[in-house]
Amino acid sequence: MRIFPGNALSRSIASFAAVTLLLGSTALPLPARAFSELNPPSAEAKDAAQSRPRKNDKPIEQALEAPANNALPMPDPLVNKQAGQSGGDASNTNKPVEFLFDIDKAPEPVKKLRAAIVEAAASGDLERLRPLMNIGAGLKQTQVTADDPGEDPIKTLHDLSGDPDGIEILSILLDIMSTGFAHVGQGTPDEMYVWPYFAEKDIKTLSTPEKVDLMRIVTAGDYADMQEFGGYNFYRVGITPDGRWKFFTSGE
Repeated sequence: MRIFPGNALSRSIASFAAVTLLLGSTALPLPARAFSELNPPSAEAKDAAQSRPRKNDKPIEQALEAPANNALPMPDPLVNKQAGQSGGDASNTNKPVEFLFDIDKAPEPVKKLRAAIVEAAASGDLERLRPLMNIGAGLKQTQVTADDPGEDPIKTLHDLSGDPDGIEILSILLDIMSTGFAHVGQGTPDEMYVWPYFAEKDIKTLSTPEKVDLMRIVTAGDYADMQEFGGYNFYRVGITPDGRWKFFTSGE
């Protein structure tokens, strides 16, 4: 643009254009640059920073072993294995009670005596139990009461029955022998097969199906009394592995 001297308008226009040009060139923002770009660290500094552990870092092994939700860490697998094993001869003499519901898992002498007891009880004739008992065998006599072991067991059972013919006690015996049974005292002189299996269970921990089984034999009131008593206290039968009728008693 050509500026003529003395022309005020032209001078004003020229001044405005110059200011605009100056502002336009300085108003453009410069790209922002980080301090690290202006002064990049050396390779040695990078290696040192990567190898230096951070404050909250833990070794990988410690992180894997750290307990979750404040729980104790799991023990070593060897400890778990040994925890489930018994030491010495205790494992042979203190075997747990075995609960069975298949009579074929019992020894043959036990199976035969049970079948004979069931047949005699179903007949309704109390005297048919006599040849199955060890009567007159002293301490080996079949026990039906703790009061007088030497008393005739058939007479005792007749007196315990609520009817004059002994039908009630036979019905109880039949019901008991129709349940599952418990194998106790394995490997000891006291080894026995016991009916019903409730006799060897914690009465307060019975499942619903087990309660159904129990109330086929006793009433709900009897069950409540057993819970207060702390165990099964109705009739039970014990048969030795060699097929001897050990007891038919009530109580603990």
